Amino acid sequence: MAENKEKLFSDFPPVTTKEWMDKIMIDLKGADYEKKLVWKTNEGFKVKPFYRKEDLEGLKTTDGLPGVFPYIRGNKKDDNTWFVRQDILEEDPKEANRKALDVLNKGVDSLGFKIKAKDLSAEYIHTLLDGICCECIELNFSTCQRHCVELAKLLVDYFKEKNYDPTKLQGSLNFDPISKMMKKGKDTSPLIKQAKELVETLASFPKFRCIGINADTLNNAGAYIYQELGYALSWGNEYLRQLTEAGIPAALAAKKIKFNFGISSNYFMEIAKFRAARMLWANIVKAYNPVCPRTDCSNTGQDGTCYCACKMAVHAETSHFNMTLFDAHVNLLRTQTETMSAAIAGVDSITVTPFDVVYEKPNDFSERIARNQQLLLKEESHFNRIVDPAAGSYYIENLTVSIAKQAWELFLQTEDAGGMLQSVLSGKVQTDINNSNVARHEAVSRRKEILLGTNQYPNFNELANGKSPVDDTCCCGNHAHHQEEASLVKLKTDRAANEFEALRLETERSGKRPKAFMLTIGNLAMRQARAQFSCNFLACAGYEVIDNLGFSTVEEGIDAAINAKADIVVLCSSDDEYAEYAVPAFKALQGKAMFIVAGAPACMDELKAAGIQNFIHVRCNVLETLKEYNKQLL
Repeated sequence: MAENKEKLFSDFPPVTTKEWMDKIMIDLKGADYEKKLVWKTNEGFKVKPFYRKEDLEGLKTTDGLPGVFPYIRGNKKDDNTWFVRQDILEEDPKEANRKALDVLNKGVDSLGFKIKAKDLSAEYIHTLLDGICCECIELNFSTCQRHCVELAKLLVDYFKEKNYDPTKLQGSLNFDPISKMMKKGKDTSPLIKQAKELVETLASFPKFRCIGINADTLNNAGAYIYQELGYALSWGNEYLRQLTEAGIPAALAAKKIKFNFGISSNYFMEIAKFRAARMLWANIVKAYNPVCPRTDCSNTGQDGTCYCACKMAVHAETSHFNMTLFDAHVNLLRTQTETMSAAIAGVDSITVTPFDVVYEKPNDFSERIARNQQLLLKEESHFNRIVDPAAGSYYIENLTVSIAKQAWELFLQTEDAGGMLQSVLSGKVQTDINNSNVARHEAVSRRKEILLGTNQYPNFNELANGKSPVDDTCCCGNHAHHQEEASLVKLKTDRAANEFEALRLETERSGKRPKAFMLTIGNLAMRQARAQFSCNFLACAGYEVIDNLGFSTVEEGIDAAINAKADIVVLCSSDDEYAEYAVPAFKALQGKAMFIVAGAPACMDELKAAGIQNFIHVRCNVLETLKEYNKQLL
């Protein structure tokens, strides 16, 4: 067999990079290589169309091992097991407990609870956790930021009362005033002083973290990947610095910090993001010279450095920013690839956002599907058995280094500006993310960023049927958009699909659904292609689209459109034939419907001179064009 293998490879001589490039240039037939094949990412670096072994030369990322500092290949050595987390949204403690016990029998091994400040009591905690083996699962809690210490003490009392082993309890308490500042626009920075007492309260619980870095807040506001990571590092460094200055040992402080990241649909980039995140955070923590308090720990440097403290604890949650109200089951496709990214990258726990969360409180069906999305990756695809399967990939290793460089540069810029807290107080971070939010909305409106089912390939026949976007609520029960005094810049949290959804809901609620009739004529290939383009274009506003096989004359097509009671007639043909068909069709219609030409033909100026004003093509701003049509048609 070895001989056959050797003979097989001898039949294929090695191909050099130059030979590949020469072949590519021939196939491009004079087209610009950079413009056609090199991807210019939003992260500020370029991605080549192919990578080879030589692209790994000089990359230190390939030298690492799983479970070894700087943990680029993951914190675990033996497997890639992660916690399957589900957040329990019930407010009544008995109902929350019932639901928690139910989902623990359905594959979940990590629970998230949000507790209103007014409900905090020993009785509430007893009811909430009744019958739950806290040593067997991961427990995560959040409450009003001002009451986190109170919650921590209640939990400690409960754990002691139940005689739980502190070393076996795993979980987190989400204390993060900086996130609150960015979301609400209120200066809650004085609360950061409570971090010291919080850490001391939970100091005897080594696997229970209490300082949250909620970088998913940035992700859900439309941040680019390097921004989410760069600011998250500065965010973590801010809390680490303040804790150590308050007298908390660096090793203890680092072990109490937990990062909560979002996951975008940029599959390979997200894998690289988490790998880069662990590497960069490990080096930041090491700079604080954390000393291991144990004498029997095998993960300690010769200088006493506590390498365990350098491990980044990462929870990942699928993005809300790209979720959609229309064609909501497409959300399942997005969250599945996002979950795969995080699992392959080796995060510690994952929450899959139910597909219907945009327009209603998730029901039993959507929550079950969300759980099963992770269980499929574990139980059937066995993603939990292989550590860092992306290691050695020419592409992903290069992406890891490139993202790390961009994120590190942003981290240094933020530190030079006084750190994360100062940058939030000045509004620099929020403004930066809000600018990205605006840019991404613009990209969606022009279809440079695709939301399947929303700005491209919408479901032609779907109606909202009463569905409308759900407002977020905070842990205190206040609506996210509640008017309150804000002294700081707030993050924009509009989802990418918001404006398209508002447009489509406007159409549906108007009671008049415009009909768009495709007048297909002439060149078969061009008329079919442009009819499909136009149907997708106009259906994004919820219009009824009527496609046709083709007409032999303009008059025949116009008569059919009028008989169909069309509100819009779209002429679909080739550029050359528009000079022949457009003006006669426009005149034959006699203003009985809006007339649109599909394309941007060379004769556009002549057609405009004849009175034709509407053209739809790939360079259009789809959203703005449809808004204008709605004004005229509804």
